Amino acid sequence: MKSKLIKYNPQDFEPVKAIALTFPGAEESVSHEGTPSVKVRGKLMCRLHDNGEFIPIRLDFALRDAYLEKYPELFLLPDHFKAYPYICMLTKGYTKKLLLEILELSWKGLANKKQIQDYIDQK
Repeated sequence: MKSKLIKYNPQDFEPVKAIALTFPGAEESVSHEGTPSVKVRGKLMCRLHDNGEFIPIRLDFALRDAYLEKYPELFLLPDHFKAYPYICMLTKGYTKKLLLEILELSWKGLANKKQIQDYIDQK
């Protein structure tokens, strides 16, 4: 039996995971090809892509298009993701501020009203 070569470095996901897990209801998980991920209410919020080059982050289509236009050097949209509400952020070059912003938007799209209210209350 041939084992698949791991093409990613799990450490590239650590800063993303650290922020994503601060949101109410966010849970650490394992996704495609054993890659680290974060889910909210059982739905994928973000994960390290198995090629190690980017992090798919769930984001509605209108927001996705705005971020693709505003930050073309950091976000991309591979063909496989075009039909799905995800944007792909490169694993290098983003700022912590932008990361927090995009993850909060992603989380808000997956969280329930109580989780959102709890988050607002703790700010």
